[in-house]
Amino acid sequence: MRTARVKGEAGGYYHCMSRVIERRMALGRTEKEMFRKLMRKVEDFCGVQILTYAILDNHFHILVDVPDREEISDKELIRRMRALYPKHYVQEYEKSLAEARKEKDEKYRKYLRDKYLYRMNDVSEFMKTLKQRFTMWFNRVHSRRGTLWEERFKSILVEGSENALVMMASYIDLNAVRAGIVKDPKAYRYSGYGEAVGGSEQARKGLKSVLLSLGPGMPWGQVSHKYRRLLYVRGERTETKAGFSPEEVEKVVEEGGSLPKGTILRCRVRYFSDGVVLGSQGFVEEVFRRYRKEFGVKRKTGARKMRWGDWGGLCTMRDLRERVVSVSG
Repeated sequence: MRTARVKGEAGGYYHCMSRVIERRMALGRTEKEMFRKLMRKVEDFCGVQILTYAILDNHFHILVDVPDREEISDKELIRRMRALYPKHYVQEYEKSLAEARKEKDEKYRKYLRDKYLYRMNDVSEFMKTLKQRFTMWFNRVHSRRGTLWEERFKSILVEGSENALVMMASYIDLNAVRAGIVKDPKAYRYSGYGEAVGGSEQARKGLKSVLLSLGPGMPWGQVSHKYRRLLYVRGERTETKAGFSPEEVEKVVEEGGSLPKGTILRCRVRYFSDGVVLGSQGFVEEVFRRYRKEFGVKRKTGARKMRWGDWGGLCTMRDLRERVVSVSG
């Protein structure tokens, strides 16, 4: 039986992941470019904000901010639809909406609006639309049929604190480094950090929203400097700090030791994909109370401390034990 997806009370921050079926290396440069293009269109349509992302050869990660639902005007609804639908389709829809207003037929106007509004400000609808749209394009280009993705997507509810958001964003932006594709995360163009360094204002806005302490009006130069420093401290090998070898990492984990941030974010960490919720103890406990019926009667608390690393007090919902930290090849 499928377990319920854990979501925020209204909106929330989510780390979303999905893998190509059978883990096929199906995403080349053309596919990644199209995925990114569609991702931005769906972002606009759904009214969410992508904070950062990483598109790899057979899977992707997205850290997305899903705002609380709010009333939007017909004008804004039409603008969002233009991001995703053909011009002629939107024109016909706009005409029908205008006629409903003119005739003061609020019941029909509501029906027209609700056909699309339910898909906005919802992480499940965002991911469903993105994956479906990309699959349609992929199948058409590659003359194939059927599903492209393994099962339903995974998601982790992330606390809206700078500690949790920066930790998750860093982990995502270091994917290409962890996989050995690049040595410097800014060199990977199919990631939020790489896109931001390349000059994308949309990608820069996303990373500004991660560094909450700097404020949204902070110039990109200062945001870039701080975020890059966090990436280097937390994830990259440098000339003065080579980090641990894979064998050393395995030994520390086997002995129940603790790894520094600069090493552990170079590893594959299951807490970020299978932990259900990531945040402070109080945040995780609050989510646990809302989803209490989804857990066994013997379970008394929700928060589980993250092991084998310096996590700054972060907790998850699941107490993972097997292969929680492993070295990526």
